Amino acid sequence: MSTAVDLSKDDLRAVTAFAAACAETALGIFEADRPDDPRPRDAIGAAWAFARGGERGKPLRDTAWAALKAAKDAHTAPAREAARAAMAAAGAAYLHPLAKATQVKHILGAGAHAARAAELVADGDATDHIGRAVRRATPVVVDVLRRFPAAPDGGGRVGELIRVLDADLRSLTRT
Repeated sequence: MSTAVDLSKDDLRAVTAFAAACAETALGIFEADRPDDPRPRDAIGAAWAFARGGERGKPLRDTAWAALKAAKDAHTAPAREAARAAMAAAGAAYLHPLAKATQVKHILGAGAHAARAAELVADGDATDHIGRAVRRATPVVVDVLRRFPAAPDGGGRVGELIRVLDADLRSLTRT
């Protein structure tokens, strides 16, 4: 297998839009825990700004790191996962063109963390959330995902959710 994956800026924008949409679904979980902390919302906003044509630079990275710090400041496990989803949304813009399974986390991390947040709130069921994430994925996102190897092992429950999302998206019929 080649060590490089072709990725255009439009591909990165599509992946980032998908990640931002996934992370948005869990934002309320974080904000219920930390209503005065704008860092995850800012990270999602920065991801949307890039997805809609903005630049990929230091402000985007800074909001991702800030959302990660917000996760550490959260009071509950669901809020921590929601903030990590926001961090992953901003980080999706930095998907590397390397044919490595670990890069799948850049594509699906926001969806998996958001699903985990929802699962923790719903006492253990992320099925509906994963299904909505699959429906949210555009053909471009699925095409980009298929350029990479399958998601790697490990990563605890979020890693499991990444692998479920990965398998579900890869199984979609090509259009």
